[in-house]
Amino acid sequence: MRPEPGQVTHFSEDPTITRFVPHVAATAQQPGAYVWAVGADRAPDYWFPRQCPRAMAWVGPDTSAADRHWLGSPRVHAVEYGWLSKIQTTALFGYRFAAAPFEPLFDHALVAAEPVEPLGPAEPVGDLLALHAGAGIELRVLVDLWSFWDVVIASTLEFSGIRLGNARPRPGS
Repeated sequence: MRPEPGQVTHFSEDPTITRFVPHVAATAQQPGAYVWAVGADRAPDYWFPRQCPRAMAWVGPDTSAADRHWLGSPRVHAVEYGWLSKIQTTALFGYRFAAAPFEPLFDHALVAAEPVEPLGPAEPVGDLLALHAGAGIELRVLVDLWSFWDVVIASTLEFSGIRLGNARPRPGS
């Protein structure tokens, strides 16, 4: 599920929300109260259970040939084995909003500083593994995320990590 042109999407495991009110997220790195959403390009980052740690990397315009070869696919999302059954069984929903009240924050998020109402009811996202496959995104299931993450952040790949604080401890920690 991705938003249509002129729309943004918020993903949630709660299909009953009728109005989104700005709040300071528990994981916020900025002081403002916002309603968070993403555009079509970053929607796949959220095709996971909310608390699932994930490390994501993709080829960008400045990616070296060596890093492109190491990644082996244009886009890879990595998760831990311990989250696989939750990914397979979580019911995730998408809420579509008009893009107008949302503004960019950081390089990936869109935020509204005022309450917003979805354009319609929550839409079931469906099979999260099938969504990745259909989008051509390789999903890697790893014992731990850290060896993948450490290579990615030292590379020329573009990347994002979400909920990494929920990942297993680094080996040897």
